[in-house]
Amino acid sequence: MTETSAGRRAVEGYFAAINSGRFADLAAVFAPDVEIHTVGAPPVVGRDAALAHFPAVLSGYAEHHDAVTRWIEAENAVVCEIRFTGRLRDGGPIVFDALDVFDVRDGLITNVTTWYDTRGLVRQLRGC
Repeated sequence: MTETSAGRRAVEGYFAAINSGRFADLAAVFAPDVEIHTVGAPPVVGRDAALAHFPAVLSGYAEHHDAVTRWIEAENAVVCEIRFTGRLRDGGPIVFDALDVFDVRDGLITNVTTWYDTRGLVRQLRGC
């Protein structure tokens, strides 16, 4: 059995914070200069901006959960295939797959890049 890397532990902490809605806990896993890049959105730069970003992005969901379905680890990066499931405030369900790439340095996340099918998500949000 191999020891869990510091990068993997940071990413596990990220998902624990996101899934529990304890967004302030992200401060423990983000580097001060962290950058968040999400397809179709401007970058979010810096720990304070990142801490404010997630509650705002997820505020439209009554429920949300990121389930990591696959982990790929390299020396300074962790790649996760994600299955996002949730429910909107009006009760409508949302389900989509995403790919998150995390860059890590000294056990802290320095960059998160997320890709997903934006058109598919928009169709679900619009009920099409």
